[in-house]
Amino acid sequence: MPPAFADRRRHVVIKRLTFMMFMMFAMTTDSVGVIIPQVIRTFGLTMTAASAFHYATMGAMAVAGVSLGFLADRIGRKRTIILGLVLFALNSFLFAAGHSFAFFLGLLVVSGAAIGIFKTGALALIGDISESTAEHTATMNTVEGFFGIGAIIGPALVGYLLVAGVAWSWLYVVAGLVSVLLIATAALVRYPHTTQIGETPTGLGPTVRMMRNPAAMGFSLAIFLYVAVECAVYVWMPTFLAGYRGGSLRVAAAALPIFFILRAGGRFFGAWMLRHFDWTAVLAAFSAAILACFAGSLGGGIGVAVFLLPLSGLFMSVLYPTLNSKGISCFPKAHHGAVAGVILFFSCAAAALGPLAMGLVSDRFGGARYGFVLATGLALLLFAGLLWNWLFQPARSRLEALNRSQYGVPVAHPDSQIA
Repeated sequence: MPPAFADRRRHVVIKRLTFMMFMMFAMTTDSVGVIIPQVIRTFGLTMTAASAFHYATMGAMAVAGVSLGFLADRIGRKRTIILGLVLFALNSFLFAAGHSFAFFLGLLVVSGAAIGIFKTGALALIGDISESTAEHTATMNTVEGFFGIGAIIGPALVGYLLVAGVAWSWLYVVAGLVSVLLIATAALVRYPHTTQIGETPTGLGPTVRMMRNPAAMGFSLAIFLYVAVECAVYVWMPTFLAGYRGGSLRVAAAALPIFFILRAGGRFFGAWMLRHFDWTAVLAAFSAAILACFAGSLGGGIGVAVFLLPLSGLFMSVLYPTLNSKGISCFPKAHHGAVAGVILFFSCAAAALGPLAMGLVSDRFGGARYGFVLATGLALLLFAGLLWNWLFQPARSRLEALNRSQYGVPVAHPDSQIA
């Protein structure tokens, strides 16, 4: 078998493994919305206490991302991925033995840390198997598309378990079994060698210092704004729409699944779209559409929000994976693990702090609508930043230079989409 053909086959297997990893952990993290009501009833908790099921995982992922992201660069992508998956699988099986809120909360912290480890390894690996920054972005959109599928499967599986009289905790046992299959596959596949440019410092210190890099911080702040806006929909939209009494009750009842379906489907479409259009223009246009959906929901009231807030998922679909990809691609492959960890930290921090800030504002002023006023302001900041990115192209020269040095791509025409 020719070496080039063997490499392509191996890359296909690695991509499929990565797709399945993202789908598997989304099954657990995005099921928290349907698990929390069960936890409240079982343990007699307040909503604030039960919300720790969300913050515990996100917080642990954030800490693991920034403190352990360098592992992918130091010990290699394969070992990092297997380490995270083994920890996740063992931890998931323990959910079947749980009987207390504190026990489950502790498992969620370990689960978040494990996800942070194997996710940074997987994100770094995508750069190793990509032939350009454009392919990196397209692959990242497909990966997040599978994450979106997992976000649909997970809540549906929890619903099925509950109807069958089985505890929600068995969702994690299923995820653990999937992890075992992924571990076996990851162990058998030969991973590509990571390109090294000179001495590559790895560790917590270089990762923290990376936060002072303008490119890393610029993309991280954009992702922070995006994740806060996205969480506004899947965390607080059901509360905002709870008072709806119009003629589209079925749409209102299915608003969250519609949002997830549009977000998942849009990411596969986005992978195609970004091969044909300039990524900066696409992000600016889609962020404008998100802002229009949020502003229209506030101006038109609940009757309009029933349609516009779920629709925003279609436009959100492309933003996260593209910003994530371009942020990682702004650095040499040997540093992809560290920068992926930094970006993951800001993603998870936004997932925890965004809904919390909206809840505080809603409580202070007397309704979920006021939380969406805050979210609309964040959407406005996101649009302003992505509009500036489109007009001034601050990352273009950096991406083109790394296309040449890391991927062997020749100098691109100014109007080319290669970056």
